[in-house]
Amino acid sequence: MKNNHIQSTTSAGFFTLALRLVIGWTYFSAFWRRLILANKLNPDIPGYIGEKFNHFLPNALGIKPMIEFLLLHPHLLLISMMLFTIVEATLGLFIMSGLFSRLMSIGVFLLAMGILLGSGWLGTTCLDEWQIGILGMAGGFTLFLTGSDAFSLDHYFIRKGYGFTSKSWFKWLGSGALPMKNPKWFVLGGAVFIFGMTLFTNQYFHGGVWGALHNKSVKPKIEISNVKWHNSELTFDIYRTEGVDVYGSFLIGIEIDNQKNEAVKSLNEHDLAKFPLANIRNYYVAKVVPGKHSLVVPLGAKAEIKIDTGGLSTAQNYTLKLIDISGIEWTAPVNQPITSDITSEN
Repeated sequence: MKNNHIQSTTSAGFFTLALRLVIGWTYFSAFWRRLILANKLNPDIPGYIGEKFNHFLPNALGIKPMIEFLLLHPHLLLISMMLFTIVEATLGLFIMSGLFSRLMSIGVFLLAMGILLGSGWLGTTCLDEWQIGILGMAGGFTLFLTGSDAFSLDHYFIRKGYGFTSKSWFKWLGSGALPMKNPKWFVLGGAVFIFGMTLFTNQYFHGGVWGALHNKSVKPKIEISNVKWHNSELTFDIYRTEGVDVYGSFLIGIEIDNQKNEAVKSLNEHDLAKFPLANIRNYYVAKVVPGKHSLVVPLGAKAEIKIDTGGLSTAQNYTLKLIDISGIEWTAPVNQPITSDITSEN
């Protein structure tokens, strides 16, 4: 009996106890933060989780169409955020308690890969989201290999001799000896795939393997497109594609400049702080809105802006200029057909 106990408590499933508890809490804590500590599933309250989801959109890898579809259908977005939260809570509890450990580890792997592909480009200092995603994939794969041992419900059921624990399906979905004659190639293949994803996404998002490093979360970038005259009004789309996700770009100036680079129409920070909501048409849940001292453009926000040109001649060529509080300027030509984003940054 003593030797059996020693063998049990020195198994891989026991050694990964800390990993199981920490990973379980990271997922369950998402539910805890969103519903217990605060209400982040209400679209009408600041901090709505759908806005965070919106931040992923500009530079997501491979899953951008799915993200945009949900953002364009806010009711489906809310349902998906609720379901996602329920899945995270269930998965977290099951992983921490060691119940159906291998099945839950597959969920960990898939959710972590979703985080990696959706938000792996975010992180101002330590590539935060990329690290969370890639380490979650490695952790999920490891937990699948080890299952759970002591201090888990799987182990409790096995020790009590419940019949279902001897079934092959339980060994695949719960815990116990992995039913593979030689798992070496499975382990090697999974490790190579995850390491390959590590190198590929590190390079794709951040240039972290070769060439110049880049970080899209450091400074804001706004793309201007679809510039059109309509009678005495100028409409154009703005789309915030880079910068810190926790606060917006703050536009303190919109100008229309002539060919001599002279402003013939301008709106300053006071004008933009009082900019009419009727002249802003937002596309997604992250919204461009007038703030206290500027026009606020959150990460991932896209909106059509309409301004009165004050009788400017449409026969002349002008330049539209946006000015951020940081001093960054973005420009686009007026009176030229625009079929794609052609913004230049000064």
